[in-house]
Amino acid sequence: MLAALILAAGPLLVRTDAYAFPPYAQAVESTDLEKYNTQAEYEAAVGDARFALRKLRYRSGGLSVVAYLYAPASPAAPRPVVVFNRGSGPRGDVAPEIAAMLHRLAVAGFAVLCPMYRGSDGGEGTDEMGGADLDDLMATAALVRELPGLDPDRLFLYGESRGGMMVFQALREGYPARAAAVFGAFTDFDRLLASDPARYAPIVDPMKKSGQYETWVRRRSALSFVDALRAPLLLMNGGADRGVPPEHAFALAQALGARGRPYALVVFAEERHTIRGEQEERDRQAVRWFRRYLERATGQR
Repeated sequence: MLAALILAAGPLLVRTDAYAFPPYAQAVESTDLEKYNTQAEYEAAVGDARFALRKLRYRSGGLSVVAYLYAPASPAAPRPVVVFNRGSGPRGDVAPEIAAMLHRLAVAGFAVLCPMYRGSDGGEGTDEMGGADLDDLMATAALVRELPGLDPDRLFLYGESRGGMMVFQALREGYPARAAAVFGAFTDFDRLLASDPARYAPIVDPMKKSGQYETWVRRRSALSFVDALRAPLLLMNGGADRGVPPEHAFALAQALGARGRPYALVVFAEERHTIRGEQEERDRQAVRWFRRYLERATGQR
């Protein structure tokens, strides 16, 4: 599963559709918007006519899958691209939930591409939580080259929770990112699953019965492939995150430091999983990190 192979696969874009953000009250009913944005934050983001969201369909592994593209509404000079990787498993439309974050990154000068992964928001296939769905992320490096107004030579990865795991795997497989940032990302999947056996039993039990548990977990645990993580990494975590405690970030930071890899670690002491109370500062930290490498070679190429 190499980026070079995906880049040689031919045109990926199937179609592009305009997206209209729903009113706040409607979005609250159909999404988890209130967990991410206040009404004021949401309305300020979706009301900025300088930017527009488009829903894309593109090919990945023989499937038609979905991504969002948030970028200037009118043609402009090519922008560096943040590929944002959402958290959780299969989802429907999550654009309202991430609207404020998209807007913050766009105001900072980036376009944002968000792969939804197979099986979500009308996309074909089945989400394997870091299995074959990794192809959907890997394909975005080629997809960017087919989209106007984007700079394919200045790509960055950003991930939340499960999306952080996707970022780590993409870097392992050679995704051409200049730098990456994650928050609430687990780095030892076995430790995560063992932290709440009842919750994760539907995942763990079938894999143990299949005899593939160790392989399955190792593939999704950044601590098992640290040597392959060469892009500069910003690790962020909530100090009060009970689901993915900061020890996950500490362990990876220690391993990266021992290998002399470029990284930074930021812990928001009183914050939980999505760093909701400090989300503006969270994204500001990511933007600063990405800007450090806008014009700087990183050895990834």
